[in-house]
Amino acid sequence: MKCDHCDNEATVHEVTVRNGKKVERHLCEVHAAEAGIAVQPAGQMGELIKQHMAALTQSAAAKVTACPTCRTTFAEFKQHGILGCADCYKAFARQLGPLIERAHEGGVKHRGKVCKVHGEGAADAAAAERRARAQRLSRLRAELDHAVRAEQYEQAAKLRDELRAMGERPPQDPA
Repeated sequence: MKCDHCDNEATVHEVTVRNGKKVERHLCEVHAAEAGIAVQPAGQMGELIKQHMAALTQSAAAKVTACPTCRTTFAEFKQHGILGCADCYKAFARQLGPLIERAHEGGVKHRGKVCKVHGEGAADAAAAERRARAQRLSRLRAELDHAVRAEQYEQAAKLRDELRAMGERPPQDPA
């Protein structure tokens, strides 16, 4: 692969995530040095990997060895790729965090849908839905009021119809 800046062979490959997008750079040693990226000789890289693996082994001994609920070990998870129960996420949180973050390109918070019928968050989900509906109704009423004052009657009619579709009676003009 060629350097992004010249026709020399790229020896440094950098992948970063910025604003949720993966950015790749391929640089030769000269342009990597200009970018402030330290280039390690190949011999030192092997030594760094050994040091890193030794540190991981030492820290692994200090970490939780098995889930208190199902007795699944982290080694078993690594071998099979399956956790034993929901409590495993808590027991192995320190080890799983970086794996999940890497797998989701930096995302560590759930932003998907929440089950509204089943599960612990059903009441919370219903309350959140009611709040969202109330906020939407309030926003629609304010937009309708603004459209009427600005004499934008076509927009006002659309907003009125949207309020009716949500089961709300639009505010009546006192005149």
